[in-house]
Amino acid sequence: MKKEHENHEHSEQKKCEETQKKEEKANQQSDSQKKEAEKTEAEAESKKDDAETEEKPKTAEERIAELEAEIKDLKTQALYKAAETDNWRKNMLKQKEDAVAYANEALLKDLLDSLDNFDRTAQAAETATDVKSIADGVKMINKSLTSLLENKYNLVPFGAEGEDFNPELHEAIGSTEGDVDKEKLKAVYLKGYKLKDRVIRHAKVMVEKPKASN
Repeated sequence: MKKEHENHEHSEQKKCEETQKKEEKANQQSDSQKKEAEKTEAEAESKKDDAETEEKPKTAEERIAELEAEIKDLKTQALYKAAETDNWRKNMLKQKEDAVAYANEALLKDLLDSLDNFDRTAQAAETATDVKSIADGVKMINKSLTSLLENKYNLVPFGAEGEDFNPELHEAIGSTEGDVDKEKLKAVYLKGYKLKDRVIRHAKVMVEKPKASN
């Protein structure tokens, strides 16, 4: 009888403990759900506040201030671009002026050696007793200068006695008749020159024409 009583008390105690655990678990779940609900409600309130802030229309004064700031920024950008364009134009103009002013610099540098040789020949001629040596020196300078202009600068001389007369190349400053079947160069007073294929000076010549038939 006593044992049955103890078993009954033990069973009742166990039931109490299980009931207590269920209540604690229920309380924990309730707290968790409550916190989650509070969090959800706080997020909803925050979104609502943000939406209200975004949807809130700007006042006329605020809009005017924004537009004035935009106009000021556009003016600044326009002035900057104008300054850049002006600087670029000035640089291009300066480069063009320099190109024109110093276009012949390379040619003139190459001519300096020939000028120096002419100076030395002229000084030697003042005390020279051998005229032939002076003439040979001048011929040597002429040959060197002609070679430089032809090979490096494409300056091509033309016009020699016996060539056919060509009015596109030759300028006739006189004429004579002779035993020729067509007009020929009787004499060349000044050679002509081409820069590549362009005539930069016509040759000045005496033309020999066929004799007129009687």
